[in-house]
Amino acid sequence: MQDSNKPDLDESLNVTTSHDPMLREAAAVVREKHVDEGGKEPMSLWIFGACAAVALVAGGALGKAGTFFNYDETVRPGYVRQTLDTDDGGALPPVPALKAYMTKGEKIYGKCIGCHAPDGKGGGAFPALASSEWALGDTEKFAMIVLNGLSGPSSTGKTWGVMPAQGVGMSPTDLAAVMTYVRNSFGNSTGDVVTTEMAAEAMKISEARANPGSPVTADELSADHAKALPGEPIDPAAMVDPVTLAPAETAAAE
Repeated sequence: MQDSNKPDLDESLNVTTSHDPMLREAAAVVREKHVDEGGKEPMSLWIFGACAAVALVAGGALGKAGTFFNYDETVRPGYVRQTLDTDDGGALPPVPALKAYMTKGEKIYGKCIGCHAPDGKGGGAFPALASSEWALGDTEKFAMIVLNGLSGPSSTGKTWGVMPAQGVGMSPTDLAAVMTYVRNSFGNSTGDVVTTEMAAEAMKISEARANPGSPVTADELSADHAKALPGEPIDPAAMVDPVTLAPAETAAAE
């Protein structure tokens, strides 16, 4: 009589070993004969190839051998493309001088935001340009600071350390634009334009210093540069080329 306390199995049989071949065979069958249902099976490569061939033929027919993206061939009838009212059809229309200088100056000021901050308020170890007496005052003073840097106390009497020179690689147009931008941003509002011609004069003045390239000091600024830069002022509303900043009539003549 069989003992009810023992399982109805051969004690010598290793179940894991016996089932292992069957499980491996079943897994192989699943891999080889896998069928996706519900339309989710992958698309055959020959279908991709056929679609690509059709697309190429259709593109060639519709494109007329290269004119598919031709403006004159593809626009709807009656549509007229706008052209600039200039002789060459490609120059940008003139804009008011203050706007043009400010737009260019904002881009150049991007090199200054690490110290003076995007809002011109400085902070930490760097002075503010917002409401700065030297930025808003005599343009020759301001130009000398930008070109050569500053050592010693600022207009407020506080010493911030040494500001490095910014004039290396700067063109007169760059200098004029960034000075105009600072003088009319961050709450500053002189309303005037530091012209490219004025900036060119500033560079000559800077080169004529006793130690050109060395930082200026408050004493030097007060003694030698407390004046406006030489040059003919420009009406902020006068129209100029937005790229070269040249007066509109001069740009047109060129």
